[in-house]
Amino acid sequence: MTETYFTPLKETMHTVSSGLLIPTITILLFLLALSVFELGGVLVEAIAVRRTMKVNVRELINGFQKLDIDEIMAQIERSRMFRRHKSVLVELIEHRNLSAASLQALARRLLTNEELRYERITNRTDLVTRLGPMLGLMATLIPLGPGLIALGEGDTKTLADSLLTAFDATVTGLAAGGLAYAVSRLRKRWYEDYLSTLEVLMESLMEVFAHRRRIEEQKALEV
Repeated sequence: MTETYFTPLKETMHTVSSGLLIPTITILLFLLALSVFELGGVLVEAIAVRRTMKVNVRELINGFQKLDIDEIMAQIERSRMFRRHKSVLVELIEHRNLSAASLQALARRLLTNEELRYERITNRTDLVTRLGPMLGLMATLIPLGPGLIALGEGDTKTLADSLLTAFDATVTGLAAGGLAYAVSRLRKRWYEDYLSTLEVLMESLMEVFAHRRRIEEQKALEV
């Protein structure tokens, strides 16, 4: 009696499992292509971007201490920072007259926006790192069912085809995950360095603003 109800369930599960093979392999190949594409993007970033983005943090901080606002903005424009990082510093300068608490809140928001931007970039490869091996395992296990059936029937050709598909899926999934992991780790290290540099420059600017504000307040009291 139990077998009567269980057989349709097994057949349904087998049908669903077999139907997932083609979508799984398709997504797996897409993830591998995405990993290769992201690897190419990292190489371009390393050659064309990082070589040109050489920021002398000490020189910029010294300039902030000695120059007036217009000269500071000119110094920022002349620097070899990313354009979006220059925009962040310029926006901070333009709102320098805010209160200390409001200026700190603005700085945190600007820095958070940059963090979120870099996080969106690395999330793509982080997702591939997780999904690649998972889908590779799925595409490995699904063909093994027909392969075992073929083994029981003595059909060695079907067994060989099933095993070949399974092994190929494993290799593809691991390759996609491995490439994506390497890309993610490299980019996260770079982006942490970028964010650290930007944060130091923002803090230096806010210290300059606070110091000049105290001087102006003292002069006002003396008058």
